[in-house]
Amino acid sequence: MKIQQIHHVAYRCRDAKETVDFYTKHLNMGFILAISEDKVPSTKEPNPYMHVFLDAGQGNILAFFELPASPDMGRDENTPKWVQHIAFQLASVEELDQAKRDLEQAGLEVVGPTDHGIIRSIYFFDPNGHRIELTTITATQEQMEKLDACKWDMLEEWTRSKQTVRQADWLHQDEFASQ
Repeated sequence: MKIQQIHHVAYRCRDAKETVDFYTKHLNMGFILAISEDKVPSTKEPNPYMHVFLDAGQGNILAFFELPASPDMGRDENTPKWVQHIAFQLASVEELDQAKRDLEQAGLEVVGPTDHGIIRSIYFFDPNGHRIELTTITATQEQMEKLDACKWDMLEEWTRSKQTVRQADWLHQDEFASQ
């Protein structure tokens, strides 16, 4: 088996229309289609839903389910809010900076830009409480080769120790030196 690409990633939403409006307005995603059923096709359990699909670019689809008969949606309280997020790639630092200005002008609270050494990102929340990251690649080929060369060692050391591993500390060397 060889995966071709992600077809879609699905999340829950509080309100399908509000969610579609947010993603079309703020992230310029096209609204692809909607499906509504009384029963879950895979399990046959009764649970009416609205399932909406948005164009996340290059064949990637972001989908949401509104489930009015289910208990109110929540989140995993044992997982920090910054961990679970959806990241979308932009073409340049300039486009990222413009996106931040546009989002803030629309009244959204935006964190960043944050320099991760190989990408630069901004963060904000959608109306459902899902954290969104907009990012652009800033890595050089040399940086990516260095990271590729140490990835297995890093993973093995982490697996043994469950402590921070240091093979890629060079990514933030300038940041740590100034603190």
